Amino acid sequence: MATAVEYKIRLPISHPKQEEIINSQARRKIIRAGRRSGKTVCAAIIAVEGFLEGRRVLYTSPTTEQVDTFWREVKGALSEPIGADIYTKNETLHTIERPYSENCIRCKTAWSADMLRGSYADLLIMDEYQLMNESVWEEVGAPMLLDNDGDAMFIYTPPSLHSRSVSKARDPRHAAKLFKRAQQDKTGRWQAFHFASQDNPYISSVALTDITQDMTHLAYRQEILAEDIDEAPGALWSRELINQTRVVQYPDLVRIVVGVDPTCSRGNECGIVVAGLGSDRHDYILDDKSLLGSAGEWADAALTAYNRNQSDIIVGEVNYGGDMVESTILQAAKNQGQIVRYKNVHASRGKAVRAEPVVANYEHNRLHHVGEFPYLEDEMVSWIPGETRDSPNRIDAMVWAITELMISEPEPEENIIIYDSMEAVRELEL
Repeated sequence: MATAVEYKIRLPISHPKQEEIINSQARRKIIRAGRRSGKTVCAAIIAVEGFLEGRRVLYTSPTTEQVDTFWREVKGALSEPIGADIYTKNETLHTIERPYSENCIRCKTAWSADMLRGSYADLLIMDEYQLMNESVWEEVGAPMLLDNDGDAMFIYTPPSLHSRSVSKARDPRHAAKLFKRAQQDKTGRWQAFHFASQDNPYISSVALTDITQDMTHLAYRQEILAEDIDEAPGALWSRELINQTRVVQYPDLVRIVVGVDPTCSRGNECGIVVAGLGSDRHDYILDDKSLLGSAGEWADAALTAYNRNQSDIIVGEVNYGGDMVESTILQAAKNQGQIVRYKNVHASRGKAVRAEPVVANYEHNRLHHVGEFPYLEDEMVSWIPGETRDSPNRIDAMVWAITELMISEPEPEENIIIYDSMEAVRELEL
């Protein structure tokens, strides 16, 4: 009977950085790598070698692009034995199996734990781990390896402001924190690897130029050099400043405002931040409900934040959307049978100029975060005025809310739109 050994396995030629990972004996490997650095190809080589050793391999990524790349590589490597029916391939399930055994390679998309439940492996590879919810590893990944002390590999690229907008992680820095813990491990069980896009000798200079020519310096450091940047030099806020002013309790609130900053392009979030003015005349960030979604979805989220926090008003920017924000929120209020007070705000000055008084409030200990808001705070310490091209929607929403609270007297009622589900939309007149 023919065996797979008689058929050629067509693995890609690995480059030196990939070789370090492939040859490592660590049971837990975490790889921080730049775009097109060969990290997914490295995962495919390790997966095929594990499969040939009789292991059950599970590769998962939240992006179909990475899954497709991995699937193409493993299919190509095992094409001869697959063609000879030594192994069976299922394109629908994305599996390659040795018949009548548990020896298998499977790849699937997974953002969260629920998408991975029911799977089993003794070699688990998680690609684009920075975009996954931490529960993928904590609730499903780690437990599935318990039976035979299986191996795990985490692969990530430090996220830019743009890529963070599609992340499902609770903490956008969870992969970076895991990398640091791996670096500090003294047992040999964990090993951390880092390589940049330029470390891939097979990538063309033309391709590298193509993906970097429109990037900011910060995004280049994160996505090409694969640097974990805790905070960007030149950002208006620092983590130390935010942490120094953080509180867990706050006084009675005089006013509560929901700031809404609509997205001006697909793939960006709508900023929705709730802030309150305390009886001590300090400002407090109460909630961050920003999300990536349709106009109806973010309007519903803004209304939910408005009602849950017993807010006085919603303020929304009109520069990009015209009356779109107003009409969308008022339509959502009508659909839900709610009453809402709404005010349009106009950006007559640049983002950095509008943010300066807000930054000053932090510096004078007059503005506090009630608890932690990882995505808002990550955006605050990453956004560099004049350099970062991605719109800081959470920052903008926060600035609009705080600016409204800083007005010494509430806005005259003629400038406020009130929608009462029992009446028509009306503008109040003196």
